[in-house]
Amino acid sequence: MKMDASPKQKIDFNNTEVAFRQKSDAELKQAYWLFKIIGSNFLTKVGPPITNFMLNVGLPIQGAIKATIFKQFCGGETIAECEHTIEQLHQGKVGTILDYSVEGEDEEHVFDFTCEEIIRTIVRADGDPRIPITVFKVTGIGRFALLEKLDAKQELNATEKAEFERVKQRCEKICRTAYERKVPVMIDAEETWIQDTIDLLAIEMMMKFNKEQLIVFNTYQIYRHDKLTSLQADLLIAKEADFILGAKLVRGAYMEKERKRAEEMGYLSPIQPDKAATDKDYNEALRFCVANIDRIGFVCGTHNEESSRLLTELIDANDIAHNHPHVYFAQLLGMSDNLSFNLSNVGYNVAKYVPYGPIKAVMPYLFRRAQENTSVAGQTSRELSLISREKSRRGI
Repeated sequence: MKMDASPKQKIDFNNTEVAFRQKSDAELKQAYWLFKIIGSNFLTKVGPPITNFMLNVGLPIQGAIKATIFKQFCGGETIAECEHTIEQLHQGKVGTILDYSVEGEDEEHVFDFTCEEIIRTIVRADGDPRIPITVFKVTGIGRFALLEKLDAKQELNATEKAEFERVKQRCEKICRTAYERKVPVMIDAEETWIQDTIDLLAIEMMMKFNKEQLIVFNTYQIYRHDKLTSLQADLLIAKEADFILGAKLVRGAYMEKERKRAEEMGYLSPIQPDKAATDKDYNEALRFCVANIDRIGFVCGTHNEESSRLLTELIDANDIAHNHPHVYFAQLLGMSDNLSFNLSNVGYNVAKYVPYGPIKAVMPYLFRRAQENTSVAGQTSRELSLISREKSRRGI
């Protein structure tokens, strides 16, 4: 990979011309009204049960969903349908992370299908620089309750042992395909009460496939007060076992659920005491990864402008090329285009998560995105103000 000796320059995350360059006037107007609707807490709370009811009784609303919220946050229902999004992102020098976003399933045949579909994303990415990274969730290929039992150190019966062996086989099949195709794959983080099992699987996969190159990434949810320490400990394991550590750094996705469970079950919450503590650890994790860039490849998965800016400053301060293969920025499709496209515009490696799957199956993901935009302080108003500014600049 050719490395750019990129000039040091202060990045402008408020440049809406760059941020929305790929969007037509019609797409910009649609995004504006969508975020206006998402900004209504009433609709975000009432929308999910109403939508689920209408889908379950077969009312013809899939077309309306596909043309609005699905179009904003998802690439399509199939890999082939994502082509338009892949190319549109590529025009702005942003890569695609194909994310098969079907969740909450429980049957073995579904886990087998999901495993094969994840492999299809890796095969699709092979040889296409527009799709630089892939991703999967362990709960997409294994039963949540089984992982929960393992995390709780409960004895598995013979049937469950065989079941977990199949989970490990699916995980290895995915990671081996990624290794053979030289396509990096990220293992997403999940709830704390199944995460230890996922972490062990991820380390095992890295030991097998990250010897010569960066293939497998584990995910660190830094809103947990123990995850900066985990990252540091995992680097020691990587040095000892002689592999490259792959780390995706995120703040986290299950905060309310985690706090509620800890309170109900009477154990110490795994979540940081406040946002400032999360921000502090997240930024410290970035410093740690940059300081160990020869041994750690990392993805800065964030919608936080301050952390994004800090990483650009750390890269420049350490004379690291903007397109160093061990550093990626990542955001979700449909959100924070001001970060993604302004970073890619000055040569950083950037990719967007592009979820896809059947509309009904992807609805839980879409509801989380809508709720995230209202629960994360200022996210909706931030998106709206940037879109409004670009509409004014264009005079539409």
